[in-house]
Amino acid sequence: MAAVVLRADVGEDLLDVAELAALVDQAAAGAVVTFAGVVRDHDGGRAVSELSYSAHPTASAVVAQVAADVAARAGGVRAIAVSHRVGKLAIGDVALACAVAADHRREAFETCAELVDEVKRLLPVWKQQTFADGTDEWVNST
Repeated sequence: MAAVVLRADVGEDLLDVAELAALVDQAAAGAVVTFAGVVRDHDGGRAVSELSYSAHPTASAVVAQVAADVAARAGGVRAIAVSHRVGKLAIGDVALACAVAADHRREAFETCAELVDEVKRLLPVWKQQTFADGTDEWVNST
């Protein structure tokens, strides 16, 4: 049985990991694992003041396909959800949120890690970091 994908999207709305956890939670699942990719205040030894993510128009379709592929391979997993935020984000905001419900914790942890890695590898988003000194840089990854 393949896991069901309950959410796979890219958008500007604030992300709530608890909301995704509640979405995937099922009575048959013995584990719900979540991940929150949070905007930190530094990168490469430099102070970061904010980030902005831009996405290719295909980003929503790509994250949906990644989620479907991971769900199809995930044994013992009941449900998954994943969202990536675009637009201007402040320090502490969630940029990437994932939740996985599985029969057992190992499958939940492994699938959540795979989902995060695949989204980061394949999602066409670009990150602009603004540093405390006013300079910025673009990074071609999430």
